[in-house]
Amino acid sequence: MVDFSTNSKTANTVFRGQSATLTISGRAFAHIAQFHPELTAFRRDLHAHPELGFEETYTSQRVAEGLKLCGVDAVHTGLGKTGVVATIQGRKNSSGKMMGLRADMDALPMPEHNDFGWKSATQGLMHACGHDGHTAMLMGAARYLAETRNFDGTAVLIFQPGEEGYAGAKAMMDDGLFERFPVQSVYGMHNWPAMRPGTIGVNPGPMMAASDKLSIEITGLGGHGAHAYNCVDPVVVAAHIITAIQSIVSRNVRPIDNAVISICAMRAGELGANSVIPGSALLIGTVRTFNPSVQAMLERRLTELCTAVAQGFGASARVTYQRSYPATINSAPEAVFAADVAQTLVGADRVVRNMEPSMGAEDFSFMLQAKPGAYLRIGQGAVDANGQGGVGSCNVHNSRYDFNDDILPLGSALHASLVEQGMPL
Repeated sequence: MVDFSTNSKTANTVFRGQSATLTISGRAFAHIAQFHPELTAFRRDLHAHPELGFEETYTSQRVAEGLKLCGVDAVHTGLGKTGVVATIQGRKNSSGKMMGLRADMDALPMPEHNDFGWKSATQGLMHACGHDGHTAMLMGAARYLAETRNFDGTAVLIFQPGEEGYAGAKAMMDDGLFERFPVQSVYGMHNWPAMRPGTIGVNPGPMMAASDKLSIEITGLGGHGAHAYNCVDPVVVAAHIITAIQSIVSRNVRPIDNAVISICAMRAGELGANSVIPGSALLIGTVRTFNPSVQAMLERRLTELCTAVAQGFGASARVTYQRSYPATINSAPEAVFAADVAQTLVGADRVVRNMEPSMGAEDFSFMLQAKPGAYLRIGQGAVDANGQGGVGSCNVHNSRYDFNDDILPLGSALHASLVEQGMPL
């Protein structure tokens, strides 16, 4: 499966997987590719045993056991409830440097509709975002770094719980993550089905949007549908509010700024009561922004607009705006460094240095608020012989999604190379 061609300085490895042929430079990739089957088995075991945020007991146990087998210097458990941190000392520690690498571990509360042997064994839960792969890639880096130690400093490997809506990164930080392990920089990555295997993307600035939760409770006056004139219909009010909200971004946000307001759920009345006007309605949505001033303006305008529209109909509206994850903003020097490291592995033509930001959200943002660092995307979506979506091309948060195991050695090598080149001997 793997051919090695080496000289005194580099190792160029041609990996022929089921989804792609990758030519990767560097000894880290050549070394890690040798235990690719073990990483694949580890990843698939995690996939078969998905766990929600702060419930990752099996996953954390497997991670801690694996780290000890890899020969890391120390394993710390229980940070942020189920988080795990490993430390690896380099061959030297004269620099005093400390670098953090992070992977998320949790799954999603959704059924899996795949039929391969490693599909979820837990009904209603699945690894639909590739966190099983992220964990395996960081485990691969742990083994390589512990075996080689070709760096001057300390590598801190952070296996984080609860990324999917639980703010596990913040929980680990609240538990003293960066006080106990005072890294100078921190890096994370996420698989990206829209990118081909062997490609890596980063941006020296925004990577993911802030994610806020929106709830609008409308109170009217219920009654009989045949006598609507005696009522204050909250369904009509909700309809007008939904329409009015669409004007906020188009008429209050500058075109060069990015923002999205989406009403994603509505609840009012009973389906079997076709002649009953309910007394209340509830709207649920999400707000996505990059700029804090835009975020604050949207929060204010939503309250003003919803309140005014409801009052215009004789109803009332109570807006609850909950700030969830901040925007994921890479620090420019660290983003450029990460891109340079990626280029040493895959070549300049396979590194996207101005990656288009996503309106999705990521709690790695909390870590980037506290420390310089960068969040990268690693391609995993192959194409088949007909130019159609192949292995790893299914979008995340889909019941047919699966992580592309072909990219495990590259992700591990990228983690490890950040350490080696960021803290060189």
